[in-house]
Amino acid sequence: MAANAFGIDLGTSNIKIYSAADDNIMIEKNMIAIQNKRSIFAYGDSAYEMYEKAPGNIRISYPLCNGVIADIKNMETLIRFFITDISKGNVKPADYYIAVPTDVTEVEKRAFFDLISDANVKAKRILIVEKAVADGLGLNIDVKNSQGVLVVNVGYDTTEVSILSLGGIVLSRLIKTGGLKFDEAIRSAVRKEYGLLIGGKTAEGIKKSLSEMEEAGTGASVYGRDIVTGLPVEREIPTDLVVSCLQEHFDTIIDCVKVILERTPPELGADIYRHGIYLTGGASQVGHLADKLKENTGLKVNVSENPVESVVLGLSKIMNDDNYKSIAYTIEGMGR
Repeated sequence: MAANAFGIDLGTSNIKIYSAADDNIMIEKNMIAIQNKRSIFAYGDSAYEMYEKAPGNIRISYPLCNGVIADIKNMETLIRFFITDISKGNVKPADYYIAVPTDVTEVEKRAFFDLISDANVKAKRILIVEKAVADGLGLNIDVKNSQGVLVVNVGYDTTEVSILSLGGIVLSRLIKTGGLKFDEAIRSAVRKEYGLLIGGKTAEGIKKSLSEMEEAGTGASVYGRDIVTGLPVEREIPTDLVVSCLQEHFDTIIDCVKVILERTPPELGADIYRHGIYLTGGASQVGHLADKLKENTGLKVNVSENPVESVVLGLSKIMNDDNYKSIAYTIEGMGR
């Protein structure tokens, strides 16, 4: 095991960093707040607290968009701050393992490598791990054997559908549908049905508590601004409205899974039929998604117990277990 090494899963919504030195995982919001276009006002969870509440001179943003780095300067700043926090101000030379989506361009893939090398965090070695493979390991699947595994990772901005076998990726597809689209659908439905404007955080809260509300047989109490009067009001949103507005996006994910299954070699298809689909990612827990996936594919759906952490847990296994070390590769010439 490397005495000083970090595993990083850059999510659009959350950044997950595993530290080998103390065997801990840090999860923070992948957000930064910039004051007057110059100074850093807040980052991580503190920046999220201010989101949708900050004055005009404080700009709060996500440096990642659709699974790739959109603002490399701010992302470098965040990496440096988080690594400094984990290291308690004493950053030492370390190895960095970074999870990268498969279905992105070579330029976008290299941006992940450059991010760590330019972040001033004393990187000795930077190793790339295919995100879907790390996901499989984090789900306690032995990805190095010859059985086919179908992993569906539903993130904040994107959903990645991948077939794994022999430590590599046979097929992969990234679509721009995820938790953010779910939130926007809820906001749009509430505006259309009740003439009520609600914030992104409120929509996210409704999405996360959907299953609990259905079990309790209650609707969601939300606060927002009435479009007609312009005044703040409270409304109760029925769960039926939420379920129906999410259906379109569930269908997009299901269609993507079906496309991948249609292209899967028959022998791997037989393995997937036996073991089912593995569903993970921060937005995968939304009520009815697993049921709809099972209903439309006829396959068993295994839902992750740690959907947000599955990739970074996989990275920790690669870092600590010699059997999986070969899965990580350097980026020189983009080869293994």
